[in-house]
Amino acid sequence: MNQDIRNQEPKSVWNHFADLNAVPRPSKKEERVIQFMVDFGNNLNLETFVDIVGNVIIKKPATSGMEKRKTVVMQGHIDMVHQKNSDTVFDFDKEGIKMFVDGDWIKAKGTTLGADNGLGVAAIMAVLSSSEISHPTIEALFTIDEETGMTGAMGLEGGVLKGEILLNLDTEEDDEIGIGCAGGVDVTATRRYAEEDIPENTTAFSITVKGLNGGHSGMDIIKGLGNANKIMNRILFDGFSNFGLRISEINGGSLRNAIPRESFATVVVDTISKEPFLFETEQLINNIKEEFSTLEKNLLIDIQEITLTKKVMELGVQEGFTKAVYAGLNGVYRMSPDVVGLVETSNNIARIIVKDGAIKIGCLTRSSSETNKWDLSNSLRACFELAGFDVDFSGTYPGWLPNINSEILKTVTTIYKDLFNENPNVAACHAGLECGILGQNYPNMDMVSFGPNIKGAHSPDERAQISSTQKFWKFLIEILKNIPEKTS
Repeated sequence: MNQDIRNQEPKSVWNHFADLNAVPRPSKKEERVIQFMVDFGNNLNLETFVDIVGNVIIKKPATSGMEKRKTVVMQGHIDMVHQKNSDTVFDFDKEGIKMFVDGDWIKAKGTTLGADNGLGVAAIMAVLSSSEISHPTIEALFTIDEETGMTGAMGLEGGVLKGEILLNLDTEEDDEIGIGCAGGVDVTATRRYAEEDIPENTTAFSITVKGLNGGHSGMDIIKGLGNANKIMNRILFDGFSNFGLRISEINGGSLRNAIPRESFATVVVDTISKEPFLFETEQLINNIKEEFSTLEKNLLIDIQEITLTKKVMELGVQEGFTKAVYAGLNGVYRMSPDVVGLVETSNNIARIIVKDGAIKIGCLTRSSSETNKWDLSNSLRACFELAGFDVDFSGTYPGWLPNINSEILKTVTTIYKDLFNENPNVAACHAGLECGILGQNYPNMDMVSFGPNIKGAHSPDERAQISSTQKFWKFLIEILKNIPEKTS
C-alpha cells in the first residue's frame, strides 16, 4: 500500500512522508521521531542538533547565487494526533500508519493519517535533501508536542535561530495564506464523589454514542458538529430527571483538541421504570438524530440492558455534574468582529471520565482575543465550581496577531497570483499554530503559514489531497526562489 503512496507526485515529498509515517510519533512520546530526524540531518551532512526541550534544528547553506537572501526558517511539528475508530485494532506506540490511495486522496486505514503536520515536515525534508532547488540559507525547525500543549514551541529559546522569515507549513487549505491564529487554555474540572451501592430492584444499561464526524476542535468548531459528551449528557440528564437514572461510569471523548466522536456510559434505572425509560429515551434519541440528520449521518445512539454494575455515583454529586455539563458552553462563544466568518472564541468539552469515585472534565478554550479567552474560561470555571468542582487552568498559549504590512506576506501573495491566476485567501484561523508562541522569543521574525488541502484532521477520516500537494509543492519552491534580499 505504501508503495502506491511513494509513486505519487511529487515523489520526494510522498517518499519522505511514507518514511516519516513508518515511525510512531504520538505527542509526548517523540523520542523515536526525534532520532529519526537527527539521523536524517546527519546523513545529509547538515548541521543538526536537538535543543533543550527536544526540537530538532537542521541548517542548510544557501545554494549558489542565493547567499544574499534573508535566512528562512521552515517550520513544522513532528508529533501527530492519534485517533482510531473503536473497531480498529492498531497500536500507535508500535505501528506505522497504514496508508492507501483513494482517487485523489491519501487516507489511512481506520486511524488518523498524520498529514497534520507530516506533509509539511516531509516538504521541508524534501527541500533539505534536494540538490536542485534554489533557496537561501535554511534553518529547518521541527517542533515537538504541538498537538498536546505546544511545549516545543514554548521551550525554544531566543537566539537559537537567526532567520528573519518563518514559513510555517501547517495550514490545511491550499488557497489560504495564514497570518494569524487563536491562542488557547486547558480548563480541567475535577471532583471526588462517594460511591454508593446500587439500589435494590434496578436494571443496568450501557449507553453508546458513536459514529460522529469529530474533527479539529478549532477549525471545525464552526460547523456545529455533534459532541458525544454533550449528547450523552443530554440522555443522562433526561433519564435522571424523569426516571431517577443513576450513573456508574462514563468514558467520553479522547484528546483535548479533537471534537468527541464517542461516549460510553453505564447506568441503572429502577426496574419498575424500565419500560417507560426505554420508550422516552428512544424518543429522545430519535429527536437528537433528527436534529443532526444533515451533519451527522452516521450517528449511532444505542442502549442495551446489561448485567448489574457494582456502584453508582453519589446522588447529589450526580445532579450537580449533569447540570454543569449541560450548562457548560460547547461550541462558538463569539465570532470575530473584525474578520468576517472567523470564530474568535470557542470551547470544546473534550473529555469526560467518571470512574472509581472521581470525575474529570477536560476542555480546550480557544480565542484570538486574550481577554475573551479568559472571559470564557472564567465562565466555565464558575459553572463547574458552582457544582462543587475544583477547576484548573493550564497549558495557556498566545495567539498570533496578523501583520497585514508583512514583507513576506506581500511576496507570497504576489507569487500565488502569478502561479495560479487568482487571489489567495489571506486569513487568520481558529486553531493553535505555533507562530504566536515562536513570536514571543522572536518578535521581529516575519511569518506566514500555508499548506496543502487536508480534510478531517484529528479524526480517522483525515485525508490529504494529492493534486493539492502538487500545488503546494510548486508554491513552496517558487517562494524559496524569491525570498527578499537581506537589508544589511
